[in-house]
Amino acid sequence: MNPRITSLLVALSFSLSGGAFAAGAKSYQITGTVVAATGSMVTVQKGTERLEIDLDPTTKGSADLKVGSTVTVTYVMSATKIGTSSASAEPSSPSPASSP
Repeated sequence: MNPRITSLLVALSFSLSGGAFAAGAKSYQITGTVVAATGSMVTVQKGTERLEIDLDPTTKGSADLKVGSTVTVTYVMSATKIGTSSASAEPSSPSPASSP
């Protein structure tokens, strides 16, 4: 096979596989009533559910938030810290030497 074609196929393969990693987190939506709004946070209530959502300075439409208005917020979940504990580890099975 021609080396030039092989190189193009490899480059195409890398570019297409990179798109899968760049997809990002799944997005969600909630529609509800604004119960509180500041420049950096909005609280939306839908029924008994209340969500406090931090706003990025580049969030579109965040300047138009007014308490009492109905809004639809599109957001992604993002972890800020993950802790693990040894209690959540799977218990080890007893060794054959300790069996009677």
